[in-house]
This record gives sequence, C-alpha cells and structure tokens, in this order.
Amino acid sequence: MTGPPAPPGNRWLPVISLTLLAAAAAALITATQERTQQRIADNEAAEMMKGLAAVLPDGDYDNQPYRDRIMVVDAELLGSNDPQPVYRVRKSGRPVAAVIAVTARNGYVGPIRLLVGISASGTVTGVRVVTHRETPGLGDRIEAKKSNWLSIFAGHSATRPDYDQWLVKRDGGDFDQMTGATVTSRSVVSAVRDAVRYFQEHRDTIFE
Repeated sequence: MTGPPAPPGNRWLPVISLTLLAAAAAALITATQERTQQRIADNEAAEMMKGLAAVLPDGDYDNQPYRDRIMVVDAELLGSNDPQPVYRVRKSGRPVAAVIAVTARNGYVGPIRLLVGISASGTVTGVRVVTHRETPGLGDRIEAKKSNWLSIFAGHSATRPDYDQWLVKRDGGDFDQMTGATVTSRSVVSAVRDAVRYFQEHRDTIFE
C-alpha cells in the first residue's frame, strides 16, 4: 500500500532548498571574485606607484600620479602605435613633473619599455625599465637592481646636451654605453631623448 500523498507545500521544499543553496554559492563566488579583483588592482597600483616614485624626486608632489594620467599617441617619439600613458605629477595643483611611458624599439633582443620622469622645467629626474628581453649579463644591466647605468640620464634636458649629442660616446655623443651592450645602450639613449623631446613639444597639453 502506498502512503498518503505529501502535502502540496512539502513537494517544493527540495526545489526551494536547492535554489537557495545555488543563490548562496553564487553570492559567495561573486564576493570572492570581487575581493580577488580588488587585491589585484591594489597590487598593480602599488607596483605602479613604486615605479613612478623611482623616477621622481622624493616628497615633491601631493597627488596620485597613477590616477592623474592621459593617454597619448606618437609613434615617432614614443615608439609605439598604441596609446601610451603620461602620468601628471602635481603639488598643490601646480605641475611638478610628468612620467612618460616610452618604448625603445631597437633593443638588441626586442623592444624595451621605459618610464622616463621629466620635471616641469624639462630636466630628466629618472629612468626605469618596465619590461625587456635583453641578454642576461649584458643588456639586462639596464635593470636598476643590476647596475646604476640608467642614472646617467638624471639632470639632462633638451639643451643639456643638444639633441645631436644624445648619443653614446661610441657614436660621438655624451653618454657612456654599457660594456658589451652598445646596441642596448644606443636604443635606450635614443628613447629617453625622444621622451624629452615629446615633453618639450607637448608640455602645455600634458598639463591642461
């Protein structure tokens, strides 16, 4: 014999329970993804701030440059057909410096992406490598942790030296090349020179 039929309300309890469990699981997954994405964003922001701070004078600004940026395109001077970021650096709203992302296209192995800090007066405040594939033990000495070669650019500008002297000494210019890595050195010197030139030509637009 079969028992009495289940009351109509009880018949839907399993379905309701599964629906509630599925909704709870979806909410948990969404919350986890949001927390993960926020951590990734925070880590990226921290790394970007570290990179920007490395090419700027200490304590000379009070804004957050990684949030105050414009995207620009200049394949000739910035080394890429894609939009490149220019980070504006300010103190009390007044221009202090800009950090320009530029690509040295003719590295020994491949393109070298750089950040070039330039003061509001047009003087280089620092240069750091973002990415590269240069030869270990030779060209990779462009990394700040492996040599201080990039420090040779600090203090230089569009007129110190003149543009035609922004070359390595082997080519008759003013800049030392890294021993055994002349091609890498030559490429970076040219890219920094072009970033300085871009700043000189677009300073007012950058700080609008």
